[in-house]
Amino acid sequence: MLFDLTDLRLFVATAELGSLTRAADRQHLSLAAASARIKALENQAGLQLLQREARGVRLLPPGEAFLHHARLLLNQTDQLRTDLLEYGGGLRGHLRVFANTTAVTDFLPEILPAFLAANPRINVDLQEKPNAQIPRGVRDGRADIGIVAGSVDTLGLESIHFSTDRLVLVTSRQHRFAHLRTIAFAETLDEDAIGMQQGSTLQAFLGQVTDRIGKRQKLRIQLGSFDAMCRMIGSGVGIGVVPESAARRNQEGMKLALIELSDAWCVRERYLLVRERAALPVYAQALVDTLCRHYAADAVNAAGA
Repeated sequence: MLFDLTDLRLFVATAELGSLTRAADRQHLSLAAASARIKALENQAGLQLLQREARGVRLLPPGEAFLHHARLLLNQTDQLRTDLLEYGGGLRGHLRVFANTTAVTDFLPEILPAFLAANPRINVDLQEKPNAQIPRGVRDGRADIGIVAGSVDTLGLESIHFSTDRLVLVTSRQHRFAHLRTIAFAETLDEDAIGMQQGSTLQAFLGQVTDRIGKRQKLRIQLGSFDAMCRMIGSGVGIGVVPESAARRNQEGMKLALIELSDAWCVRERYLLVRERAALPVYAQALVDTLCRHYAADAVNAAGA
């Protein structure tokens, strides 16, 4: 089966808009030409992809499958064009990474500088995404690598475990919780809280937890990084839940108290998601190896201590 990129873009537009007329306008085609192209696609596939209805069109199950692959092909074509332009300027690799909040704001800023310094002709496009969206981005070809934590539907992707993430409650040393060794998250909800900004993976996750409990956090301020949260917590504005690594990094400088959460969800396994590890470009495999080595070294150091 041979497909024209114009046909694929037309089909995607039709599915997204629910209207062949509007899709034809978007693609600068006459309605007759657009209708003929969609009909030719269906003839090639040997299946009806769209159901024509009085107020537009509706995707049939074969059309849903076709849409998924059409988007994948178009994303790969666009990325090919971008990569070739960058290669023409001397670049050897363009790596696209979808990652959760902890990865983007906490540990990747520590790891990526050395990786980029060691690989001066590789660019990294790092985008923060909610955990649930990351596997779809990798599966659809919009990202080469995904980084997630906790229980996530990986959509059949290859998962590479590289570390364990632990969330802790952080308070100022003057707070009434500061002397506690452990506490349940539900017991903290009457306190003023510091949170991450709306849309962050961690804040969305805590929102799901509070929905199950039936009581919301009393958020006083929401910030864009864990370091900023720790600074605000240390000043006594409120308490907050942050990754243990960020809390320990700021513990002495901001005079923080760290309290272990007794909830099972506070321990979250971290995974790298790829379509197929063996098929990764060399520069993508290099980042996977870098992350795995970094945390393997941390584990050895922790055991030695």
